Amino acid sequence: MDFLEIIVLVVSFLFLLIIGVPIAFSIGIAALLTMLVSIAPEAAFTTLAQRMATGLDSFALLAIPFFILAGQLMNRGGIASRLIDFAKGLVGTLPGGLAYVNIVACMLFGAISGSAVAAASAIGGIMTPRMVKEGYSRPFSAAVNITSATTGMIIPPSNILIVYSLASGGVSIAALFVAGYVPGILLGLALMSVAGFIAYKNKYPVSDRTPLKVVFKKFLDAVPSLLLLIVVIGGIIAGIFTATEASAIAVLYTLILSMVIYREVKVSELPDILIHTVITTAIVMLLIGTSMGMSWMMSYANIPQGVSEALLSISDNKIVVLIIINLILLFVGIFMDMTPAVLIFTPIFLPVVTALGVDPVHFGIMMVLNLCIGLCTPPVGSVLFVGCGVADISISKVIKPLVPMFLAMVVALLLVTYIPELSLWLPRVFGL
Repeated sequence: MDFLEIIVLVVSFLFLLIIGVPIAFSIGIAALLTMLVSIAPEAAFTTLAQRMATGLDSFALLAIPFFILAGQLMNRGGIASRLIDFAKGLVGTLPGGLAYVNIVACMLFGAISGSAVAAASAIGGIMTPRMVKEGYSRPFSAAVNITSATTGMIIPPSNILIVYSLASGGVSIAALFVAGYVPGILLGLALMSVAGFIAYKNKYPVSDRTPLKVVFKKFLDAVPSLLLLIVVIGGIIAGIFTATEASAIAVLYTLILSMVIYREVKVSELPDILIHTVITTAIVMLLIGTSMGMSWMMSYANIPQGVSEALLSISDNKIVVLIIINLILLFVGIFMDMTPAVLIFTPIFLPVVTALGVDPVHFGIMMVLNLCIGLCTPPVGSVLFVGCGVADISISKVIKPLVPMFLAMVVALLLVTYIPELSLWLPRVFGL
């Protein structure tokens, strides 16, 4: 391991972030500068370009733009409002009921769309004004929405789990998808516990009991949306189609749902939806490409082997090593988006934990859940910015109510880290 290359990589990357260079360009430039330390300029430029292109040459990655498009259609297709009405019928009468509605709706919408940002925008845009109108504080409403939106990154289908499969060298996407259900629900329950306590403490209002007939009607309205989970995940588990094929089916299903059944998306809106999809896909793919270039550079410099040796020299106790990795990932998540973090740090940490007997599927869920916390923290927390934007509130005002939510997420993370069966039980049931 060449320490000069490590210094150049770390210092250049941090400097570029500090001066405000976008994360994708920071990663690519830092990787290139590190290559120039030990490789001739012409070879360095060529190698980086090749590694970026090779990193994107994966059939599995085709699922990402399709799921992004499906999420865009859901965001505009009236799905969010129907899921909120269904969630309100289920949990709206409990103390702090609207907070529970927000969390359950984010879990359902995030699971269907696979996007935390889409969940924060769609659910937060409807729920925050409603919660404020009924007496909830705006900062608390925003904090609930921001943290609960991340559950969609764990509950399948999830784009980031597809990225982890790529970075890990081929861990089964089907196994990862199924493994995310219990940890995702656990995270939602942890957030509901904290939100319920705060609502009880502040004596937030309780909604009137919804008649069973109305609850059933709201359920029927939401059934077409909820069926997407069964179609996509059920098809993958049954081996009818791959995750990539499932993403295309999800687009077709949501297109029919939004335009024919709910009739809330018009043909004239499709060009704008496609443009937003292309923009988001381009950002994600650029992040993946540059991250793969940096990942290759780190392997060339033997950084993963060096980190592995360093960690195992500290301790060969699985509990200690996992807590160290979690602390590192929590720190990384503050400054780096999930996609590059997964692509860069999976090749570093996965060999360490597998040497200690940790299942790669379990580690993937642990890693994604860990990095979900970073989505809610400044300076690069995308969900934090979106959640504050739709709630029309400054970040400084939402930090205080976010703290107990963060603690709930950390508790869920520790449970998932040290109880592997939470992640592995369902995949074993389905023989994945």
